[in-house]
Order: sequence, then structure tokens, then C-alpha cells
Amino acid sequence: MAPLIVVLAGGEGRRMGGEKPLRLLGGETLVDRALRRARHWSDEVRLALRTPEQVPNPGVPILLDDPDVWGPLAGLANALREARRTGRTHVLTLPCDVPFLPDDLLSRLQAAIGDEAVAMAESDGQLHPVCALWSVGVLDRLASYRAAGRRSLKGLAQDAGMVLVDWPEEAFVNVNTPADLAEAERRLRSEV
Repeated sequence: MAPLIVVLAGGEGRRMGGEKPLRLLGGETLVDRALRRARHWSDEVRLALRTPEQVPNPGVPILLDDPDVWGPLAGLANALREARRTGRTHVLTLPCDVPFLPDDLLSRLQAAIGDEAVAMAESDGQLHPVCALWSVGVLDRLASYRAAGRRSLKGLAQDAGMVLVDWPEEAFVNVNTPADLAEAERRLRSEV
């Protein structure tokens, strides 16, 4: 069974000047690009947002971030609850601002996870905690993790037990600034 996939798009995008999910790359918004990729991998796709106004009419169900939970952990928490509710055993988290995700991301993470709670992408020793496959059982650890004042996805994955899966660095180029977006546009044109 395919995992539930949640595209994380609830950040403020300050370095981009706001509204990062709606920025265009190759004539398509960053969030639409991420949702298209997610639909390729699963029939259960959700969009994690801080407020519904961040992405009007996304075409998939929205999971609103819990205001008491910080950052991507909020999107993951709701996604794990939603996966449990829909009978899915795993959640794949994808950021909306990493437009060149590898085609084999899901298949390699699924092949690697085994008995671990999390399979996480890495490149050149850098972890990519928002590009990870999470067992729904991680939800059972979340309350105590948060109660201890912890809030990073990486820390949660380490606490739950994880395996790392390595890719080349260019697969996880993050678009955070207008300059990053311009570089991504150049890369997209060169790949077409």
C-alpha cells in the first residue's frame, strides 16, 4: 500500500519575500509541482499549511498546522494522525520548495526502512528530514518528544530509530530566496 504523502508548505518564506509555495518555476507554482510529484507516488496526498489562505484551492485536502507545534513537526504530526485515520502505515513528507526530488525517492526509502521507524534522505552527509518516510508508530513517541521540549524532525527520527539513504546533493536543492529560484529556473531550462 502506498503511503500517505504530505507536502509541507506551512512556512512563512521570509527569505523569499513571502508566499513561497505560490512562486512560479517553469510556469508552475512550487506547491503544484510538489503535489504533482506526490500524486505520482500515492492516491492519498495532503497539503500541510499554517492557514488555508496560504494556498487557495490546492486540489487536495489540507491539514492545518497545530499552532502549538513548531515548524515542520506540526505538519508531520497531523500527517501521522491522518495516516492512522485512513489506514496507511507510513507517511512520506515532501517539502514544497525542493523542486528536483529524485524519481526514486519513495522506492528507495521504502526499500531501506526495514524495521526502522524512519528512512531519511541524505546527500554529502547532510540530512534532509523533510524528505523522509515515517512509520505511523512514530506518532506514539511524539507527545513525550514534545513534552521534553524537543521540536526538530531530525531529533524525532533519531529518537524513533532511522536509516539514512544517500543521493547526490543536486537532488535536494532548496529554493529559499529569489536567487535560488532564478538558479532553479536556469537548471530547469537546461534539463529540458
